[in-house]
Amino acid sequence: MVRPQEGRVSAERIASWILTGHGPVSRPAPPARTAVEIPALRRWIGPALLLSTTPILVVVLWMTCAHFDGSIALFLAQIDLGTFVRLFPRPTTSAGAILALWVVAQTLLLAVLPGREHLGPVTPTGRQPRYRLNGVAAWAVTHVALIGTWALDLWSASTVVRELGAMIVILNVAALLFCAFLYWKGRHYPSSTDATYTGYPLFDFFQGIELHPTLLGASLKQLVNCRVSMMGWSALFLCFALHQWETYGFIANSMLVSSGLVMLYLLKFFVWESGYFGSLDIMHDRFGYYICWGVLVWVPSVYTIFGQYLAHHPRALSPLAAIAITALGLAALWANYEADAQRQRVRATGGKTTIWGRPPKTIVARYRTSEGVERTNLLLVSGFWGVARHFHYVPELVLALCWALPAGHTHAIPYFYLAFLAILLFDRAARDDKRCERKYGAAWEEYRRLVPYKIVPGVY
Repeated sequence: MVRPQEGRVSAERIASWILTGHGPVSRPAPPARTAVEIPALRRWIGPALLLSTTPILVVVLWMTCAHFDGSIALFLAQIDLGTFVRLFPRPTTSAGAILALWVVAQTLLLAVLPGREHLGPVTPTGRQPRYRLNGVAAWAVTHVALIGTWALDLWSASTVVRELGAMIVILNVAALLFCAFLYWKGRHYPSSTDATYTGYPLFDFFQGIELHPTLLGASLKQLVNCRVSMMGWSALFLCFALHQWETYGFIANSMLVSSGLVMLYLLKFFVWESGYFGSLDIMHDRFGYYICWGVLVWVPSVYTIFGQYLAHHPRALSPLAAIAITALGLAALWANYEADAQRQRVRATGGKTTIWGRPPKTIVARYRTSEGVERTNLLLVSGFWGVARHFHYVPELVLALCWALPAGHTHAIPYFYLAFLAILLFDRAARDDKRCERKYGAAWEEYRRLVPYKIVPGVY
């Protein structure tokens, strides 16, 4: 017979393992408030502004594409409160079922497909997160399954396009609730000692408390960022192309060029998935509204905006234009991949490799973790990393331009993502520069001297 107290301990142990991956005894203590001063702009003004505008903005962008021919001018000329309320998408059972099936499928693929274990970069408190590398297999299984079941007439791409507004609304609500859960979990059941609580609720909700939260032992950043969101980005572009086939009886070459480049970029992402775990999003940004809501709502709404436009505008490109955009996009894709590969190769081999046919130039940068342990890292000063400290953002921007160019120049909305990405990457370069200065000190100053520009040589 189980005593009541034993039952409570068992239930606590199960709950603790689900939320943190640890038992009730070994789990990290809830984070204490950190003594840190945060400027008012970052503490509440910026978060309040973004929290109050971005959930509506994603609906406005969808509405403009779906009901106003992708014309911002037409939207502004015809919209009023009554029209906005009438056109505002309502949640539907179909949209909810599509999203639920997607999340379950991607969770299962991450859990069951074979893949080697990968240890991420060591965190400031000495933790090393673990990931399963099976992204390429998951991408292949997902897309083959989607195309195969569509060919068997088991689902309709036009249904997905038609339900996109409802899905954005459901994702909006679900992501906000999930962010609230993450805030509560970070305060009471952190997965590691990397959790940081500032005591400013709006800032902590927006920025996040945990660096690497887990649920049922799985990395939420890998599941949500990579599989639910990035895989969903690729799947949506497949749906846009198939929607044109269902609606018009053909897929326009503008859609083939744009969707093809997007899907190749995302396949490259999963080939390079281990490198993503060393990026700013994973290593340094905490999992709150900024990242979690962003990947769950902003990505399917904004990162697909040119695809939403093209889905309803089967525009024909001249053969020369199609070839030129494709060639430029492939060149940018290669440069983006090669830049990341250069840095990974140098760090994996300790600098015993070649970059552009020559031994790499590196700077040994020493730093200390928050626990006082000294570690080293190699700063690459050769190849793309000798051109600018974040030159790999240039091909990212060129790719974004190539994705939108097939939509033509009559409307601005297909280029909204490009404008957003430029702001994001320039801000990220500035933030990363300050972080590296604090982390590496004199070594980073030397790197700045050797590579004076952040992104564009001679400009910035």
